[in-house]
Amino acid sequence: MYRVGMSGRYLEDFSVGEVIDSPEDYEMTPERIADFAREYDPQPIHLDQSAAERGFFGEMTASGWHTLSVTMRLMVRSPLFASGEVIGVGVDKMAWLAAVLPGDRLRARAEVLAVRPSASRPDRGFMNIRCTTLRGEPGQEEAVATQDWTVLVPRRQSG
Repeated sequence: MYRVGMSGRYLEDFSVGEVIDSPEDYEMTPERIADFAREYDPQPIHLDQSAAERGFFGEMTASGWHTLSVTMRLMVRSPLFASGEVIGVGVDKMAWLAAVLPGDRLRARAEVLAVRPSASRPDRGFMNIRCTTLRGEPGQEEAVATQDWTVLVPRRQSG
């Protein structure tokens, strides 16, 4: 875990338009898809290949909630969360854009949309970021999900 003031980033260190990529990717294997689905989204299209073949997509797909959970994992391990004190405040405009399939390797990207100090807590501020979940090779990525986050971020202490 990172500690603020050692290697973490403060609100003042972020700028509008900055893009932060996850340093790793995550492979959606059939086993991971089924394990998540058994626990949280037990629909046949996520659990059973033959049922999935008869379903809307014609093949097994990952739960959209699994995709968003992977996005969170990837962003938590990115420089966005390096302070160890970034706190989620809200999520807006969540959209699933494409089915995630076994074998897809997912990455996450955050774009800073707004940065503002808190009016009530001088030690904190807010950032609005657009998180995009991607699959494919760099330069040929396809967005599979998007969501806009509002997060609370520590500010640099004066003095």
